[in-house]
Amino acid sequence: MGRYRAEILEELKRFGLLPTDRTPPELVREQLNDLYCYELRRLRDRRRAGEFPKGEYAERVRRLREKYALLGHPLWTWIERE
Repeated sequence: MGRYRAEILEELKRFGLLPTDRTPPELVREQLNDLYCYELRRLRDRRRAGEFPKGEYAERVRRLREKYALLGHPLWTWIERE
């Protein structure tokens, strides 16, 4: 495999994910995606509960997408090739 790039590790650390060099990137991405889906569901439930106006929902989803921008990066960019 290879080592995770430093900037990728820093980003993952924000989510409490601390992979080792032996942790497959696919597994880490799956965990990050699970967190993203959880937050999306929570946001949807909060909207349904009336915590914020429906008109704010799209903007909040956009901000959440930005928070999880790493999911848009191809896995091969997460690793330093030797």
